[in-house]
Amino acid sequence: MRERHDLFEVIDALQDKERLKVAAVAPSVRVAISEEFDLPPGKVSMGQIVAGLKQIGFDYVFDTSFAADLTIMEEGTELLSRLKKEAGAGPLPMFTSCCPGWINLVEESYPELIPHLSSCKSPQGMMGAAVKNVWAPRMERDPADVVNVSIMPCTAKKDEAHRSADRATTYSAKLDHTVPNNDYVLTTRELGRLFRLHKIALPALEPQAPDDPLGESTGAAVLFGATGGVMEAALRTAYELASGGQPLPKIELNDIRGLQGVKSARVSIPSPDGKEPGAVVRVGVVHGTAETRALLERMKSGDESAQFDFVEVMACRGGCIGGGGQSKSDDPFVLQKRIAQVYSLDEKSAIRKSHENPSIKKLYEEELGKPGGHLSHQLLHTHYSDRSQDTK
Repeated sequence: MRERHDLFEVIDALQDKERLKVAAVAPSVRVAISEEFDLPPGKVSMGQIVAGLKQIGFDYVFDTSFAADLTIMEEGTELLSRLKKEAGAGPLPMFTSCCPGWINLVEESYPELIPHLSSCKSPQGMMGAAVKNVWAPRMERDPADVVNVSIMPCTAKKDEAHRSADRATTYSAKLDHTVPNNDYVLTTRELGRLFRLHKIALPALEPQAPDDPLGESTGAAVLFGATGGVMEAALRTAYELASGGQPLPKIELNDIRGLQGVKSARVSIPSPDGKEPGAVVRVGVVHGTAETRALLERMKSGDESAQFDFVEVMACRGGCIGGGGQSKSDDPFVLQKRIAQVYSLDEKSAIRKSHENPSIKKLYEEELGKPGGHLSHQLLHTHYSDRSQDTK
């Protein structure tokens, strides 16, 4: 099996003078793209990626970390509704839904877990929905007039972009049918090749900021690149939403960091008024398909140490920084080095909690209403299908 390359389709699309060319860059890509230039992880900045993409011909470059913050707002709200057992809320434990490899595994091998999956689209899915349904109308353009290229560390994101559930939300009046939210997906390796084909010396470029309003993000969003990062980002926000604004006692959750196959922690969330007893949330983090299958069997057997309220699952070892589309490396410690860069970017961020992102606040105020609301569900949530019969 080989990955499907979109590189030359993107090169052709960049020659289209009638449509707006948009690129959206995932958190893990900025950590690993330097390896395409024989440099250590993290030596090329997001700003240099933006500058390079503009030189190649993209009209706008957005940061998918913005959509990661958006994912946390929706996912955190969904988790709290399940913990409170609100009407219509799904069952516990809730599993994250950002990893398409994990989603495919559930649909094909564990369909009984579908109700436990968060209904949130991944950051790629949410970014595509925002570009085509919010940003394009602001620019007075039909969604079909926008070529949206998602740049990801993951080959499975190419499949995710073609899921019918993610396409159905974007209607083009110009074409009188729905169009994809993400037209093409390039991996980190394809991006490196794109720069080399255009003779772009990325490490030498003067950085440029991602375009507003879909370019502002937080340190929490960058954490999505590392195993445990989605969980940590979600808890930073869910804790404050549930506790009435009280921040986590310690913003770094070291118990769910690192490359151990399965990690766990208990987080005590106080009640907003401080009078009623708070909730103790059991969280688990697993990465790698073999580790995931083993954990699911332990959960089904009733193993007390494997019972959780919220579980983050990533199919690749290390999370997205070890994704199938990342740069190839002979360095046995490359995952540790990439993860260190992810945490460094978080620590250096001026804002480290998704719910404090000003652009996210503005998006809800002007467009979406509230997290978990009707329009949010229409644009930012998805559904899953039992495909187990197709794979037996």
